[in-house]
Amino acid sequence: RDGRPLVEPFLDIEDRVNASANEQGLLGLAFHPEFATTGWLYVNYTDADGDTVVSRFSVRADDPDRADPASEVVLLEGDQPFSNHNGGHLAFAADGTLFIAIGDGGSGGDPRGNAQNPQSLLGKLLRFGIADDGTLEIPDDNPFVDDPNVRDEIWALGLRNPWKFAFDRVTGDLYIGDVGQRDWEEIDVEGARSPGGVNWGWNTMEGFHCFDAGTCDTDGLALPAAEYGHDEGCSVTGGVVYRGDRFPFLRGVYLFTDWCSGRLWALAPGGA
Repeated sequence: RDGRPLVEPFLDIEDRVNASANEQGLLGLAFHPEFATTGWLYVNYTDADGDTVVSRFSVRADDPDRADPASEVVLLEGDQPFSNHNGGHLAFAADGTLFIAIGDGGSGGDPRGNAQNPQSLLGKLLRFGIADDGTLEIPDDNPFVDDPNVRDEIWALGLRNPWKFAFDRVTGDLYIGDVGQRDWEEIDVEGARSPGGVNWGWNTMEGFHCFDAGTCDTDGLALPAAEYGHDEGCSVTGGVVYRGDRFPFLRGVYLFTDWCSGRLWALAPGGA
């Protein structure tokens, strides 16, 4: 408050979060678009068993600077077969829907084929509406609501570990930083007018390249907007589209970095 961190944390749920592995913990937080009125915030974390939990919390009635840990309403739970590739980010789009990133379940190479399994939420980007009571509901315009073979919650599939994604707050375009396996890191870009249903290719593709050349069928798969090899880094950390005033030449540019090398890249609209 007033530019200074408060002594007490806004939300402390250490008692229910498993952070024993380096890809587990409190992985995402998003405030409801009308937070000033609702007092709702949404978090994504790994629980005591290492599984994914998405919950809604409320601000304390007696203290607007504190969320109440006892107010938790669990909205979504999902088994994580391994400790890595949990995804974890969540964010609201301009239309008020909530997007949630879930990794492919871990290990290496997606051994269980989760990312391409239309009945699994692993390796997917999910999209939900928010009901009047703050719970999740499936929007009627989700891309697979009329397809009995695909889970209704799914917005996009074929992702390995979409640890961070971002919406351009001016255009509404979606940028996904999808962490690669052994050779390539990728940035996926989906236009604001997209109806969803994009398949980003994992584990058939890694970046622009066939991950398993013996079974490489790219029909129906989307290619990334950009990639970089493991000679320049090892794990993409998705960033933001710059819309500030201090550096006008960067407006509309997506800025992202790498966890290992610390290099900072700029991706112009259109993928240049």
